[in-house]
Amino acid sequence: MSMEWNKIFGAVLLAGLIAMLTGFMSEVLVHPKTPEKAAYVIAVPEGKGADTKGGGGAPAGPGDIAPLLAKADPAAGQTAAKACASCHSFDKGGASKVGPNLYGIVGAKHGHMEGFAYSDAIKGHAGNWDYAELNKFLYDPKGYAPGTKMTFAGVKKDQERANIIAYLRSLSDSPAPLPQ
Repeated sequence: MSMEWNKIFGAVLLAGLIAMLTGFMSEVLVHPKTPEKAAYVIAVPEGKGADTKGGGGAPAGPGDIAPLLAKADPAAGQTAAKACASCHSFDKGGASKVGPNLYGIVGAKHGHMEGFAYSDAIKGHAGNWDYAELNKFLYDPKGYAPGTKMTFAGVKKDQERANIIAYLRSLSDSPAPLPQ
């Protein structure tokens, strides 16, 4: 029986030796060259939540929402908001999920749903969820409220954000007037 253990130990030792020698040989034979310029450039925002567009260095941020709301499509916004349904409910008097119910959100105060455990980042925001505030939040939730529990990356397309806001506006007994 001891001869069998010697064979197994010898095989393991030989495999380790071959692996080690192969590593040494590959270092000698292959000389990797680091490219001067990255093959794929990853856009990194400068500052907190600010995107930059080529050359200028000024924060791009979300576009003005008022003109886009005039031609916004609530039905398209409802379709786009299906991605939000995994965390939010939209029906009147609906329960919260991971996120709060969004019925009547337009014009409501930050932290509008009683009993929901909002992050301090949202509770500490003054004012109401008007069109401009929703636009900024939906563009970059973590940039708008650093420390928010919301993990969604944001909606970068202006018209898609306007459609979602138009849909949210329709979820109310008395929808807020559109901005002029």
